[in-house]
Amino acid sequence: MRLLKILATGTAIVTLGADAAMAACGISSGRVSIVGNEFPAIRQVGAGAMACAGDSVDVKTNLTADHQKINVAGMSAYPAEYTSAIIANSSIVALMNEDLIRPLDDLVARHGTRLKENQLITINEQVMAVAFMANAQHLTYRADVLEAAGVDVPTTYEEMLAAAMKIREMGLMENPVGGAYKAGWNLAQEFNNMFIGYGGAHFKDGTAEPNINSEAGVKALEMMKALSEYMNPDFLTHDSNATNAEFRAGNVAIMNMWGSRSAAMLDADGIPQAVQDGFAIAGPMTVGGGDIPASTLWWDGWTVAKNISDEDAEATFLALMNAIDPSILSDEEVGKLAVWLIDGYQPTDAAKGVFAAAEMGTTPYPMLPYMGLLHTALGTELTDFMQGKESAEQALTDVEAAYVAAAKEKGFLQ
Repeated sequence: MRLLKILATGTAIVTLGADAAMAACGISSGRVSIVGNEFPAIRQVGAGAMACAGDSVDVKTNLTADHQKINVAGMSAYPAEYTSAIIANSSIVALMNEDLIRPLDDLVARHGTRLKENQLITINEQVMAVAFMANAQHLTYRADVLEAAGVDVPTTYEEMLAAAMKIREMGLMENPVGGAYKAGWNLAQEFNNMFIGYGGAHFKDGTAEPNINSEAGVKALEMMKALSEYMNPDFLTHDSNATNAEFRAGNVAIMNMWGSRSAAMLDADGIPQAVQDGFAIAGPMTVGGGDIPASTLWWDGWTVAKNISDEDAEATFLALMNAIDPSILSDEEVGKLAVWLIDGYQPTDAAKGVFAAAEMGTTPYPMLPYMGLLHTALGTELTDFMQGKESAEQALTDVEAAYVAAAKEKGFLQ
């Protein structure tokens, strides 16, 4: 994906009366039901779709961190419970594998003429999703704490470890490193980042055969374990929300965090003034002497379910087009919520980490039909290593075995 070009171009909610909203969205009737992740930019998109509700138009959202656990089941019946899933590079794959989303070419031709080419996610020459924002994980830190410790802003994970050691030794913080290491999806994603940073390739060239039980895989796990020694002891329960809470409470000084969280990092009650004043972001870090960031580039977008009526599909498309109308950017606070792939977007300070990721050549998350199976295996099988119960080599062997079994069941491997 040409993300660098995309980035280079470019939560107040307006409430309308039901009739005015319906007229503005161009929907006469239909059902719209959206499932997706839960963070400020997606809440904004959900609210924009909800503004299209009217007497003949039913619109509802289910925005939750558990969206990937329910979207496939919720789109499998006819009619599907959800008429749209808000997805990213990774989560669209599961829906594609189960043939649960419809090509959007006809709807784009009728109602999406203002969409930019780089918003149209095309797979096998068909538009399968509309992207509305870009994302990446990068460094978030407390400038005041690093200054007190006498260390520079880390540009490598090795420097991050050295900074953490110094901060603890000086008694500034006991557990200065934060990380979304919750067992499952989050832990797997942190491995993916680190593995890519060490130059790893998830699969053997041109095949679905796993390739993570390697030197790069072992080094990635060893670095993750070293970092975890400076995290809250309950790190395997911390997703992005919990990690951000630790940062806001003043317990964390350095962490790898999503760019989509940056604008809202200080939007909570009771954040200490020192945290507010010291908050800063920078680009993603490298590791092991490599020049490829230990991170991945992402896009977030929306789909339309296959197992619904054409009327509901059109209503869903129009509601979501309303949600990402360029007019939303007239509100400065909305503009800060994401690196929007929408006409009129002007980059903000909160976006500089994602832009830095693009400029540094960060690798896009692999959008392969079998990557989700490997991601799931990683999230399940790496916890024993992180708890010190088995070696890195054994953990990676377990991951590959779990993945191979799942890939054979799905027909990706013989």
